[in-house]
Amino acid sequence: MTRTDAELLACASRDPLAFREFYDRYATWVRSWFLRHTGSESAALDLTAETFAQAWHSSRRFRDMADGSGAPWLFGIARNLLRQYHKHNRIESAARERLGLPAAFSDCEEYDAVDERLEAGSLAPALRLALRALPREQRRALELRIVHQLEYDEVAGALGCSQNAARLRVSRALRSLGLKLNGAEA
Repeated sequence: MTRTDAELLACASRDPLAFREFYDRYATWVRSWFLRHTGSESAALDLTAETFAQAWHSSRRFRDMADGSGAPWLFGIARNLLRQYHKHNRIESAARERLGLPAAFSDCEEYDAVDERLEAGSLAPALRLALRALPREQRRALELRIVHQLEYDEVAGALGCSQNAARLRVSRALRSLGLKLNGAEA
């Protein structure tokens, strides 16, 4: 016999499996609801976890007002968390604007990219040395292609060489930098 949400929540404090059953009934729905309202998978997962954490802590205060269903109560918790989430984001956005910080940093959920940037920053002194050690034509080709993001025909025009020669100079420069930064000599 299937227990109602009200029965599961009444047993939850002494029977963790009862709360697990309640969680299994609603977790996918709650996560999907948060995903629709936030547009962020990580925010949806965090908010879902917090919703069920709060439901667990307040399960003793649950009052059955929907014929055994805990959905209205649970989604009430979720709505409050969503409201707090949006309020926090508005406050954070306003603070970023006042400080003149770009919004792109606030949207960064790519933790690996942050780690890569930190690692790249620590490589800056070695990179400067490796760049200075490049032949002048390779260094200039690399600067035009990578820093200024010119197409190879534009690099070739600026250097007075063919596109193939420009490609070769950039390729050799990148290879040399990679070897020097990884501890090997070119």
